[in-house]
Amino acid sequence: MTELYFKGKEFVYNHHLTVPHRPLEMHADKGIGDPRLDGNLILQGDNLHALKALLPIYAGKVDCIFIDPPYNTGHEGWAYSDNVNAPMIKEWLESNPIGIDDGLRHDKWCAMMWPRLRLLWELLSETGSIWITISDIEMHRMRNIMDEIFGKANFIATVAWQKKQSPQSDAINISDMHDYVVVYAKRAKEDKKDTSGWQRRLIAMSDGQSANYGNQDQDERGPWTDSDYTCNKTADERPNLFYPIINPNNGEEVWPSRTRVWAFEEKTHKQNEKEKLIWWPPTRSKPRIKTFLKEGEETGSVPGTWWPRNLAGDNQESKRELIDIFGHVPFNFQTPKPTRLIKKILEVATAKDSLILDSFSGSGTTAQAVLEANKIDGGERRFILVEMEEYADKLTAERVRRVMAGYDFKGTQSTELLREKLNWKKLQNFQKIEEQVEKIENLHRHEYDKVKKTVKDGELIVTGEKKVDQRAEGLGGEFTYCTLGAPIEMDKILTGETLPPFVDLATVLFHTATNLPGDPAKVDAEKFFMGEANGQMLWLVYKPELDWLKTPDAALSLSFARKIAEEHPKARHLVFAPANHTNPKMLAKEGLKVEFAPLPYALYRVEKA
Repeated sequence: MTELYFKGKEFVYNHHLTVPHRPLEMHADKGIGDPRLDGNLILQGDNLHALKALLPIYAGKVDCIFIDPPYNTGHEGWAYSDNVNAPMIKEWLESNPIGIDDGLRHDKWCAMMWPRLRLLWELLSETGSIWITISDIEMHRMRNIMDEIFGKANFIATVAWQKKQSPQSDAINISDMHDYVVVYAKRAKEDKKDTSGWQRRLIAMSDGQSANYGNQDQDERGPWTDSDYTCNKTADERPNLFYPIINPNNGEEVWPSRTRVWAFEEKTHKQNEKEKLIWWPPTRSKPRIKTFLKEGEETGSVPGTWWPRNLAGDNQESKRELIDIFGHVPFNFQTPKPTRLIKKILEVATAKDSLILDSFSGSGTTAQAVLEANKIDGGERRFILVEMEEYADKLTAERVRRVMAGYDFKGTQSTELLREKLNWKKLQNFQKIEEQVEKIENLHRHEYDKVKKTVKDGELIVTGEKKVDQRAEGLGGEFTYCTLGAPIEMDKILTGETLPPFVDLATVLFHTATNLPGDPAKVDAEKFFMGEANGQMLWLVYKPELDWLKTPDAALSLSFARKIAEEHPKARHLVFAPANHTNPKMLAKEGLKVEFAPLPYALYRVEKA
């Protein structure tokens, strides 16, 4: 496999391991509802440290990650600020923010992305996927980084998203009309029979797709559409697909082209005939295969890699969303992503109870997309947003507050219901287009004040318009606003420099020892209990009081070992403590399955049973 090299790679390769754990500090006054760490979260802080802070609770639990990192255009003003202990990298800080003339800006971008993607990999569940928007500037480097961290075999697709309606007249060369969405899985399926890998979901058919179905032969199974009965293989490549079939209308023998043979083997073709799945158009010499609308409605459509603006929105739509909510486009968000783009990702990548993480959250579009998706299907998806800039409270969280509770708005809200390219063939059959529009009107008329029909740039556009006076309806929901607490540094605990609360230290130690997410709700400070994993119960003899830590009580004693063994006789026990007043022979003599781990001790690992 080709390896990507960039300046500083050797220093950031394992930098995520040196980033200290920080507790999440909740701010009840900035959220909605009762503060909790297992619900929707908005976290303000450096996203590298924030991701490390999330690990003890959420490692392996995130179902879908969406990130919109800096495109590194040279005009964004982003700064490289990771505290990597290497003089070469520290010198880079003097040239921040990174501009177009910085000869190392691509190396710095790679150095910034690498440790964050390493932590995102750890947070992603075994059946999860990550979706990254990017442009041509760093696209090839992003693919190389992802191949190394996530594995080349786990690449799913590169989606091309149409971000603009028309070319820019002031473009120097060729106007860019699309960005990319790079998709990787934690573990991709090896084949269709593989049930343990990431499972993409089918997407609902649009009204336009449904209108393409008809029933020319009055099939009792209902409306259907037809598709090609041949495939792009040659007779030399697939001789078993090169055979004659009989046209039942005239008894003629029909052969496929030698350069494009049938799509089905002869045995399957006979089954298709038996099930009456073959359509012989009067004006064509070759048959077509039927697909029924009922089947499509039940299973949906397979998502493709081309996402036009009518499917997933564009940059102009995303700006209109911000204008609706804030009354203007904040200067920080000149190229936000539209809610429809992220909703489409959620439709493909999530279930109704999925956890979604966005660690470059910007204006908070991901949270709105999650809330809207839940409203559509009654789901209980949760979001975690991370934003390091000062506007995390005033803009990112404020957008979520307004979307949840409703916001002042006066004007007309427009929702695109259909966008259809017009050509001569469609104009010849204009009655079908009229029926398609009429169907959409009948379906959506009650939702809007007016259904508007316009033709622009060779496209028929049908929109639903609804006048909103004074206030837009809120979507409901709750979230907790968090910041990052002081680092939990193991070597400073016994000196008193760092004395984190029991639950914070216990959650970090539990994850460090087991590589599993801890559950703060199961932590019991009075009993010194941290949790259970791999058939072993974990304990922490600790209080955040320096004077107490200096007493004999701050140790694994024989009485404590007897107590936990008596209460849980079948379990093995691991006890973290600053000191040990027992020894293995003493414990073994009494048959106590208790093991000691000195505190601080950040590298202890529980072996799987």
